[in-house]
Amino acid sequence: MPDADTPKYADPSLNRFFEAPLSETDPELYAAERAELKRQQDKIELIASENIVSRAVMEAQGGVMTNKYAEGYPGRRYYGGCEFVD
Repeated sequence: MPDADTPKYADPSLNRFFEAPLSETDPELYAAERAELKRQQDKIELIASENIVSRAVMEAQGGVMTNKYAEGYPGRRYYGGCEFVD
C-alpha cells in the first residue's frame, strides 16, 4: 500500500508528467536556472527589485499553492476549495 505522500493519479500514464524533475523534462531550462543561481551566489546585485529570497520562500512559491486561484477575501472567496489558502 502506498504511503500518504505518494501521489495518486486517475491515469497512471501521467505519473512521469507530474513527477519528473525539471532536469529531465527541460534540461536547457534547468541549466539556465542553475547558471542564474550560481550568478546570484557569486555576485552582488545592487538593484533593489532583484533581491534574493530564502530557500523557504522559493519552496513556497514552487509548491501546490501555485495551483490554486484564490480571488476575494479570506472566508469570502469567489471560488471553492480555498480552505487551506485562507
